[in-house]
Amino acid sequence: MSDTLPAPDPQQEPAEPRSRRPKRERSATESLLNVTLGMEAFVIIFGTLAINGLGVLPSWQVIAGGAALFVLTLVTMRVVRYSWGVWLGHGLQVLLLATGFIEVLAAVSAAIFVGFWIFCFVRGRQLDAAKAAYRAAHPDLSTSTDTSTDQERS
Repeated sequence: MSDTLPAPDPQQEPAEPRSRRPKRERSATESLLNVTLGMEAFVIIFGTLAINGLGVLPSWQVIAGGAALFVLTLVTMRVVRYSWGVWLGHGLQVLLLATGFIEVLAAVSAAIFVGFWIFCFVRGRQLDAAKAAYRAAHPDLSTSTDTSTDQERS
């Protein structure tokens, strides 16, 4: 067997490169809530380690609960673009606040993130509404921010 690649057939037409789908435009609300959930995921990891070190519950329960909250946070990050995903995020915030029954400082950090969540939700909606109003007032503008064409790039 040889390690060389077969020579291309000169009579065969070159394959056209696959065209990529354009990236989905994310709303400001989705972006801000994703940032909040991403930071919460790290806090969940470190909070799980801290609560495990306190010995208030058996280690397997703390690790299992922390892992479940971490996975739920990652799932919520993926579905926050839908309205039901935002509601899932609201429920996750309440669930994280409920960890205060295990450790008070967990509720304090959860309360801080609930504040972030509320701010990002409200501000994201405001930014999305302003963007929609701008696009309605300027329908002649393209949705793309890149004004150069493919021919100009060549």
